[in-house]
Amino acid sequence: MEQGDGIPAVTVTTPDGARLALGDLGGPLVIYFYPRDDTSGCTREAQDFTALGEAFRDAGVRVIGLSKDSPARHRAFAAKHDLTVELASDEDGAACDAFGVWGEKKLYGKTYMGIERATFLFDRDGRLARSWRKVKVPGHAAAVLEAARAL
Repeated sequence: MEQGDGIPAVTVTTPDGARLALGDLGGPLVIYFYPRDDTSGCTREAQDFTALGEAFRDAGVRVIGLSKDSPARHRAFAAKHDLTVELASDEDGAACDAFGVWGEKKLYGKTYMGIERATFLFDRDGRLARSWRKVKVPGHAAAVLEAARAL
C-alpha cells in the first residue's frame, strides 16, 4: 500500500457473520491489523481504540480492527474486554495480502508466518493518507486520532 492508493476491494466478515466489502466503505476510515485476539499487545491496542471511539466518531472516522481470528473469537474477545471498536475477520487472508501485512516474523529465535501490526488511514475520498508499519502499541491510537483529525 502506497500513499494515494484506494481501499482494497476485499471482503471480510463481521463478528455477527455479515460480509463487509472494505472497498465500498469510503472514508475517512482507519483499518488496523493485529496478530491475534486476546494477547497482551492486541488487547491493549483494541482497548485504546475503544477508549478513543467517541473521539473518532466525532471526527467522522470509522475504525475497524482486522485479524485472521474467527468471528466467534472476535465476539468472545470483545465481550471479555468490553470492546466497542469494530472488529472483522480476514480468515482467508485476502485483506492481509492486499495490504501487504502477512509475512515472516521471528519470536524467540523461531521463524513463522503472521500478521504485521499495521494501521492504515484513508481520507474522505477513500485514498491512503497515512500508514504506520511495525506499530508499537503505547500511544498509537492517539497518534492515529491526531492524524485523522488533520485530514
